[in-house]
Amino acid sequence: MPESRHEHDKKSAKGTHLYRRIFLGRALRNEKLEGELLPKTIALPIFASDPLSSVAYGPQELLMILTLGGISFLTFAPAIAGMVALLLIVIVLSYRKVIQAYPSGGGDYEVAKKNLGRGASLVVASALLLDYVMTVAVSISSGTDNLISAFPQIADYRVEIAIGFLLLIFGINLRGIRESGVSFAIPTYVFIATVFVMIGSGLYKVFVLGESLVTTSSAYHVIAGAEFLDNPAQVAVVLLLLRAFASGCSALTGIEAIANGVPAFRAPKIRNANITMSVMGATAVLMFLGTTWLALTSGVKYLESGEQLSDPAQLAQFLANPQLSLMAQIGVAVFGGGSLLFYILQAATAAVLLLAANTAFNGFPLLSSVLSKDGFAPKMLQTRGDRLVYSNGMLSLATAAGALILVYQASVTGLIQLYIIGVFTSFTVGQIGMIRHWRRGMRENTIARKEAFSGLAINGFGALLTSSVLIIVTLTKFTHGAWLVFIIMPALWILMYETKKYYAEVEIEIQLKPEIVFGSKGDYAIVLMDKLTAPQLKALDYALSSKHDLLEVVHIAVDPETSAQFEKDWTAYGIQVPLRIIPSPFRDFGAPLSEYLTEYRAQHPEKRMAIYIPKYVVGHWWEHIFHNHRANRIRKQLMYVRGAMITLVPWRLESADKIDLFSRAPLPGDVRRGETLRGKSAMRRHEGGRNRVIKMVAKKDATPDDILDPNEND
Repeated sequence: MPESRHEHDKKSAKGTHLYRRIFLGRALRNEKLEGELLPKTIALPIFASDPLSSVAYGPQELLMILTLGGISFLTFAPAIAGMVALLLIVIVLSYRKVIQAYPSGGGDYEVAKKNLGRGASLVVASALLLDYVMTVAVSISSGTDNLISAFPQIADYRVEIAIGFLLLIFGINLRGIRESGVSFAIPTYVFIATVFVMIGSGLYKVFVLGESLVTTSSAYHVIAGAEFLDNPAQVAVVLLLLRAFASGCSALTGIEAIANGVPAFRAPKIRNANITMSVMGATAVLMFLGTTWLALTSGVKYLESGEQLSDPAQLAQFLANPQLSLMAQIGVAVFGGGSLLFYILQAATAAVLLLAANTAFNGFPLLSSVLSKDGFAPKMLQTRGDRLVYSNGMLSLATAAGALILVYQASVTGLIQLYIIGVFTSFTVGQIGMIRHWRRGMRENTIARKEAFSGLAINGFGALLTSSVLIIVTLTKFTHGAWLVFIIMPALWILMYETKKYYAEVEIEIQLKPEIVFGSKGDYAIVLMDKLTAPQLKALDYALSSKHDLLEVVHIAVDPETSAQFEKDWTAYGIQVPLRIIPSPFRDFGAPLSEYLTEYRAQHPEKRMAIYIPKYVVGHWWEHIFHNHRANRIRKQLMYVRGAMITLVPWRLESADKIDLFSRAPLPGDVRRGETLRGKSAMRRHEGGRNRVIKMVAKKDATPDDILDPNEND
């Protein structure tokens, strides 16, 4: 005996539910949100993987720029690294103050909004959004770079590998904050442990055993660029040092993510966020300085191009093989090229660089949801998915980062030029906002003077340093590709400003007005018919059952002969409903009908207008080719006619009876649109709720409380 339609639907829904469970996990109820909040041990790899992992490319970029001036310029590396470390400490201390003062999750955006106004807050928001996108693109490209250093044979597939990693991280994050945190915690802690083992081993070999560290590029004969050979004291030297400092500051990105993500911490939120910030800062400083020292001690020469090599044999070797990353070269010097620890270091470095993108996958959706609540971004960015994450924000981030990876072919050197301008813009504006926060607190006596003076000292020094770095970064990176940032950020600013303006206009338009009255004086309905067929008579029957005050059948006369035949058939059929034929000299259906309804509305403003349009429902995608979709086109045009209410009356063809709505793969938003169900229990809940509403509305004395079951959770 064949199974019933209902049984088939339930089986299909169960299959759909199974696929969702496999890829996304069990859907979580709203009250489970507290259980998704993070302990410090999980929050550290989630929010701090970006600044921790940046030790893999920050020192690398710093040394690469210095090497452009020749080997002698590497003597400036310790001083520059020390300045970067000092700046990192100051910024960490500054953000501890931000966490304490503004724990709502907006970070620098919240600080600027409360203290500097809308314009400054949008500057911060555009800078942070861009920086999060760059974090994903740079981290994944750098992780791919380190993977290629261990396995040079896959160098030709750089872009494909990077896009694959992007999709993997995006998919893991869709499963939820806590679950992605557990997935990312192990690689992050392995990376930290391996780097400290490497630093400790290097110190032991150099100072205890008295050994010399040698790596693959130690013997390179490097010459300075042409602009430094003739006059090494010219302005270009100063710019080179500033550019090296700016590149080293790429290690400071992502620090603000903890301040932006305070709401994701377990209680006490402020204390846990501050502890995590301190641990992250101390770890990042030690790793950055230790890695830079090892690179200088082992004689790493990381080159921008082969033109810097004077030895033809070395140049040929350089061109024949991909250049090992800085971390790989240090690993060779300390552990040995073929050792197990070398491969563990490379695997951990590649993993943590890839997972550093996770910082942005948590920060970007949180920030975009805050912007959405304030009206500066689309409302859909506030929507939480099945796993209680802002899935639309994650999708937007993945799309933008994927586009950058494709455009720049996953090149770290190319992408990093766009990287840190945005983050130092937000740093600077945020510090200035905090200065105003402390001064206002002192003036209004809402903050203790000791605390305010401490905040002014830290945030004032931070503002001085970050603004100086912002100027340096802008000057040194502008001509190397950073000019694009000065196009993207203003565009984002304008987009957010106009979004807010749009929502404000809509809010004014839809608000309740004193002149609004309820109760129309009669209604007018038409049934759009082209020829006498069963679907069109079904639409007419439906309109008749609604008992309108005035009902007409309307025929658009596109072809005079067809219209004459229809009028003849209508009269012969004998239906006692008036027929109105509207001429259409330009063979259009929607425009003449819209004009007629607009005129009718002007003459009878007190009446409602209902339009019934028959529509075929087909079962196969290829069947759409054989139908003109006129109903959809007319519906879209009539949506702009004021006072018109459109009803599509479906006629299911036999092929549609064989198609199960719930058998297809689920799409984002299906559950909210009611286009899919989750298993048998969900179907029972929906069916029970529908039957309960039908029964209750039939009661004359039914109330909303009767219809809504207080025991129903969905």
